[in-house]
Formats: sequence, structure tokens, C-alpha cells
Amino acid sequence: MSYGPLLFLGILFTLASSWVGLVLIPQRQLGALEQFTDTNTAAIYPQARAGQAQQGAEQYRALGCVYCHTQQIRPEGYGADITRGWGRRRTVSRDYIHDKTVMLGTMRTGPDLTNIGERQSDSSWHFKHLYNPQITSAGSVMPSYPFLFETRPIGPFGSSTNALALQGVFAPPVGFEVGPTLRAKQLVEYLRSLKSSGDLPEAPVKKEEPK
Repeated sequence: MSYGPLLFLGILFTLASSWVGLVLIPQRQLGALEQFTDTNTAAIYPQARAGQAQQGAEQYRALGCVYCHTQQIRPEGYGADITRGWGRRRTVSRDYIHDKTVMLGTMRTGPDLTNIGERQSDSSWHFKHLYNPQITSAGSVMPSYPFLFETRPIGPFGSSTNALALQGVFAPPVGFEVGPTLRAKQLVEYLRSLKSSGDLPEAPVKKEEPK
């Protein structure tokens, strides 16, 4: 008796069961997630990222930021993420519906960036931090990214509006200024877009108790 057909059917059933359990069912559960509209405030969450912020996500991935920073807030009882102020609630699947590549990360050499757009919305801070982290965060082990900036002569009308205000050892030579390139602007717009405090049914924001 040949067991070939039986073996074939067994392998086929195993592969089909795995595909249903690992691909089809999760797709039906998570692929149907949509933006949530708060009936009280009419706020829609999550918002799709604008073009420059979306391009900045590519810069974030290309520069390897995901190797040292996570984008996932653990629930209370599973870590001190919320206590540290990294986010106001745990992250859930709906937070990532606009991300083609979800950059959760696996290591926290630096802080979680899930909500960095709310924690630090000042673009000039981000530019300085990227140019040299020691300017904003003394003792940081993060590498600097000077290639995202250009040193250029100051024009006849003074420094441009996007020139970095650098002092001391970080200041450029007299008569020159440091300004962000397009890559730096895209990356900063992406970082400023990282906001995950939308109040969701599956992950409500913990209300602060009145003092």
C-alpha cells in the first residue's frame, strides 16, 4: 500500500491549518481595524501621517533608530513605561493601522519613542539632539548624525530661520551656520508625529484623579 497520497494530504492539511491560524484569522481580526471617532469630541484617531512625516519613517528605518528605540508601551503591571511618562496608556493594534512597517523594536538602549511627539514637540530640540545628543542630553550614548546637516556661509541678511542655535564647542566657525538637510526635516517631522494618546475603547487613557 502506498502512503504517498496520505502523506501529501497530511502535509497539505498541516500547511493549510497553519496558514489559517497565522495569516487568515489575524487578518480578519486586525485587518478590519479602522480609525476610531470619539463621539464626545469628534476626534479621530489615529491620524494618517502627512507626506514629509511618512518620508521621515523611511529615514528612521534607514538610520537604524529601531535598533535602540522601541515604539510600544507596555501595560501597567508589565513594566514602568507609563510611570516613566513614555505614554499615557498601553499601545494596541489600532495604533499602527497607518504604518506599512511597524517598528516596534526589541531593545531600549534609549527611551521608547511611541509618544515622543507629545513629550517633545519642539522641532529645534530634535534638530539639536540629532546633530549632537550631548547638546540636549548630556551623557547620552546615542551617536550624533552631523551628516544630516550642512554647514553653510551666513547670508547677507543674517542666519536663516532654520539654522541651529549652537553655542560653545558645538558652534560653527564665525560667519557660518548649521542647518538641517531635507532628510533631517523629514525625520524630525516623523518623530513629532509619534503620538499615541488617543482614547480608544480597547485602551482607554487613564484619567488623572483630581488633587
